[in-house]
Amino acid sequence: MSDFPPIADYGFLSDCENNCLVAPDGSIEWLSLPRPDSPSVFGALLDRNAGSFRFGPVNTLVPDQRRYLPGTMVLETTWHTPTGWLVVKDMFIVRPVSDEGRRAGYERVPRVGAGVGTILRTATCISGKVDVVAMCLPMFDYGSTPSAWSYDTDSYHSLAVRQPDGDVALRLHSSFKLGQVGARAYVRDALNEGESGFVALTWAGPAPTSQEEANADADATVSFWRDWLSTGTFPDHPWRPFIERSALTLKGLSYAPTGAIMAASTTSLPETPGGARNWDYRYTWIRDTGFTLRALYRLGYDWEALEYFAFILEAVRGKDLNKPFSELQIMYGISGERDLTERTIDHLSGWRDSKPVRVGNGAWNQHQNDVWGMLVDAVDSHLHRGAEQIIDPVWEGLAGFVEDAIKHAGDGDQGIWEIRGDPQHFTQSAVMCWLAADRGADLAQERGDTERATRWQQAADALKADILDKGVDEKGRFRQAYENDELDASLLLLPIMGFLPPDDERIKATVLAIANELTEDDLVLRYKVDTTDTGFSGKEGTFTICSWWLVSALAMIGETDRARALCKKLLSYAGPLNLYAEEIDTSTGEHLGNFPQAFTHLALIEAVSQLIEAEG
Repeated sequence: MSDFPPIADYGFLSDCENNCLVAPDGSIEWLSLPRPDSPSVFGALLDRNAGSFRFGPVNTLVPDQRRYLPGTMVLETTWHTPTGWLVVKDMFIVRPVSDEGRRAGYERVPRVGAGVGTILRTATCISGKVDVVAMCLPMFDYGSTPSAWSYDTDSYHSLAVRQPDGDVALRLHSSFKLGQVGARAYVRDALNEGESGFVALTWAGPAPTSQEEANADADATVSFWRDWLSTGTFPDHPWRPFIERSALTLKGLSYAPTGAIMAASTTSLPETPGGARNWDYRYTWIRDTGFTLRALYRLGYDWEALEYFAFILEAVRGKDLNKPFSELQIMYGISGERDLTERTIDHLSGWRDSKPVRVGNGAWNQHQNDVWGMLVDAVDSHLHRGAEQIIDPVWEGLAGFVEDAIKHAGDGDQGIWEIRGDPQHFTQSAVMCWLAADRGADLAQERGDTERATRWQQAADALKADILDKGVDEKGRFRQAYENDELDASLLLLPIMGFLPPDDERIKATVLAIANELTEDDLVLRYKVDTTDTGFSGKEGTFTICSWWLVSALAMIGETDRARALCKKLLSYAGPLNLYAEEIDTSTGEHLGNFPQAFTHLALIEAVSQLIEAEG
């Protein structure tokens, strides 16, 4: 059996500036510093020798129970040892925002609370006596560079280490006495019933220096997350916890300094174990924008929607309001970076020997025709939610994107799945170009730009006619691409994005065909890998976002019972902490791909909320 934990078993922690993953045995196995897209400091997720930070009982590795404290991103692990019971709480400290001045690097105003660059780990013995251990072994620059700890005060309660030839400096503070042996800092102590202790790792600080300060920080962090969650609007329904955990996950994947939301917190967790479909998802995809705004507005998080929308506009147009828009990319870095050149980290083994491990994403400069439609739809949705008007330079930039969509609608591209084979005329890409023209006409009408509104609507109508002519097969179903008659899960977006009404026979035929022919154990595949030129070989798991799209599409075409049954099945596949990766292997129930996956949780919010609303 592999010593890599299952992907879905990791706990996800965040302070909206950094994040980490915690394995069931209490080891932090993924933390990148100083930003979440930086090189890892703890990288055991991708190589068992790439650094980790364990805190828990001695000689007991399997916890009795793990959960999030309700309404928070605080992970609580309960351990039953031969001599007693121990409760460990892990969190990124979030403290109330002070008025001391602007936070360095922040483009947005932090509200209520903000991270302080510290992971806090507390332990309390609730019965008997428990021997406690901490082992902190940072390996800088993706596991390639160790560095020696040293005492930085006149006590045994504080240690420091610095990245050689780098900017990352760590300090470890603890109520326990800390030892050090080269690159490893450690604790070995005992707690009796009613006693508590803590270990705090900081790269920005200040960290708590006493148990009282640690308890106060823990209380402030719990309050921050619960206060944030209480500002949202959630249904009174048994499925509410799944929606709440998805909302908290999206918040945790946000990058507060800029308002960006990452696709996932990890790189190179494989779509196929042992395979080469391993990508870096620590970036923001334009395609996610419309879905992100829909989810945030649906749940009442208008402020987060505004900040995310502002990030997208700044990434697309830059800081100079009078500068023409640049060519629209499919993805950007979390501070708006455009060059995301991909490279491999060859010294890492990969999760369960899944190589190569990639940093950067080679799809950043692909041509994907869906991005124009997704961006213009997001703007249209944002403005219809009561946002302020957009200024003329922004409008002219958006108008240029609408013109690009109309001009290139007939071009081949790599499609929504970023296929690395030859370009094709994907039906979904053409529909997204129609979406750009249709939503652009709506925006132009709102602005009183009658000439553009008329011309773009005519273009949208012509595009729709062309799609209905070339994108439908002899069975009356939409096809993956004009060159073939294959099914593709992206076609489920046609009713969701309003291309045709749900009761259109071609829509119904397509949705039912995908449900019946492009599934494994009712869960949806993106496409059939043996008949789609992806540039790679090997099997894929079912793509979880596509399964949630199918729930929405089935509900829209009137197959409510079938939609509800699939929804229940998908909820049963949730990880132990109600988190989802990118894919699910139906033969094992195991989650695959980067984790946790924002796109999956976005689709869950939409589909589950839709079904709850249908219940009345």
